Amino acid sequence: SFLQVQTEDSVLLFVVAWTITEIIRYSFYTFSLLNHLPYLIKWARYTLFIVLYPMGVTGELLTIYAALPFVRQSGLYSISLPNKYNFSFDYYTFLILVMISYIPVFPQLYFHMLHQRRKVL
Repeated sequence: SFLQVQTEDSVLLFVVAWTITEIIRYSFYTFSLLNHLPYLIKWARYTLFIVLYPMGVTGELLTIYAALPFVRQSGLYSISLPNKYNFSFDYYTFLILVMISYIPVFPQLYFHMLHQRRKVL
């Protein structure tokens, strides 16, 4: 069931990764706005993503994967024909496409951040 997906370790993986990332990011923004950016915050913003970004993405992908059987069985968020809009949407297929999209997108975003790190630090 859906509640079983919420208890997956992968959820904890991405929640921890994205929480730490957001704390660092908003600390960076706040100190930048105050014109008093400690080097430690700057360093954390452009360094910890090296571990946190893959950790968060892995957690997301594992969570989506764990949810797939439930989504397929329940038809969650799917719209089937016939209906008055003459439109169908298969959330299960959509999730698989989202997972596949990580293959070209993740390296681009990751290497962009590495480039930013070299430029800033």
